[in-house]
Amino acid sequence: MSDSLQSRLVSQASAPYRPAGPWAWHFARGKLGGDPLFAALLRPGLLPPNGRYLDLGCGQGLLASWLHAAATLHDGPDWPAEQAAPPQVSAYHGLDMQATAIGHARQALAGCPFHVRLEVGDLRDFALPDADVITLFDVLHYLPGNTQENLLQRIRSSLPPDGRLLLRVGDGAAGLPHHLSQVVDRLVVRVQGGTWPRLHCRPATAWLTLLGELGFRVDPLPMAGAGFANVLLRACPI
Repeated sequence: MSDSLQSRLVSQASAPYRPAGPWAWHFARGKLGGDPLFAALLRPGLLPPNGRYLDLGCGQGLLASWLHAAATLHDGPDWPAEQAAPPQVSAYHGLDMQATAIGHARQALAGCPFHVRLEVGDLRDFALPDADVITLFDVLHYLPGNTQENLLQRIRSSLPPDGRLLLRVGDGAAGLPHHLSQVVDRLVVRVQGGTWPRLHCRPATAWLTLLGELGFRVDPLPMAGAGFANVLLRACPI
């Protein structure tokens, strides 16, 4: 993706957060512009051309705003010919434990043309609705190991045969970069008003093994940038 397109996408996707206040807007701009995840989501074939999204641990709903911004710019005259068409969202369902983040998401996503549902809740006992794409970005390491496995099994059972799970996890075997990412994750939770969390991490190879045992075919996509040891995994039911 060109720097010009990324800059326009960041501006378009973060603008709806201005009414939610300076913190919400600056966080959206910083996250969308600095996290390589969002540009990676526009790689050809990573996401289906159209689908219903369930975003577990959605925070401010940046995923929905990003994909909506991409679709809007694609419909205009300045979308680069060499850039693949972005995925379309037919419905978006977001869940997060932070009521403040959900409040910001509700304000920012009110103008989306697709159906948006946002809930405050705990994904550990959340009844998974129908979805074509389920996302778990930087979430699983906040859950104990057996709870991770239970959630992934529930996701596997709920996905349609052509559905997909997209998750980003830290590589617990990556040494200093992994420890740096743990520090940042803990600080983010504290800044948002939470307690100092205990993290439950695995090496990337262990995540691949677990997902395979649960009935997924997994494609790992290393995440460059930011100095962290993150891996993006696309998991499809076998």
